[in-house]
Amino acid sequence: MRAALSTRTLWAFRDDGPANRALGRMAAGRLPPLPAAVLAAAATGVLLALRADGGPAPALFAPVVVLLLTGASSGHPHSGRLDWLAPPIFRGIEYGYLAVLGFAQSVSAPLVYVLIAVLALHHYDTMCRVRRGVRPQEWVVLAGLGWEGRMLLVALAGLSAFLPFAYAALAAYLGVLFGSESVLTWTRTGRERGPGVMVDLERGKA
Repeated sequence: MRAALSTRTLWAFRDDGPANRALGRMAAGRLPPLPAAVLAAAATGVLLALRADGGPAPALFAPVVVLLLTGASSGHPHSGRLDWLAPPIFRGIEYGYLAVLGFAQSVSAPLVYVLIAVLALHHYDTMCRVRRGVRPQEWVVLAGLGWEGRMLLVALAGLSAFLPFAYAALAAYLGVLFGSESVLTWTRTGRERGPGVMVDLERGKA
């Protein structure tokens, strides 16, 4: 039971979107997540460092590389001793990519900060609700595109002159989506369980 709960928790922390999940189903959970996460982080860093001066390549290909490297591992049970490190690595990849690409292509700093702040609050909210035994709703996860989907969307916008608009639109969309769903979920959870009830999923205690 402990392993099953830990697996579901790590899957929630991964914040995978439809693309990663599709590849994960194809791989049937055979590929371990940590090596894929490390390779994806290294590849992203290299691609960003090769040309971070506003040019369209090769940094804009990083999300495709990341998807191919990490997607197949999304269905893995994350049962290894260090597999818990994969979700934090994914957060670093997403936040780092959005920051470096945005600044390199002259997106205003407030837009970059707002988008990353929205995502950070979403991931913090996910962690808090999982500790209370409340799983993120499936439709919200899919509507949020997943961390790989958000990177792909920004990369596509980077091929045109619409990257600042993409940052603004994505921040507004995700802010409304995650914010409204979070308020409704916490309000409903508070009524059903009462305040201050914390659930340790790893130990199965209330």
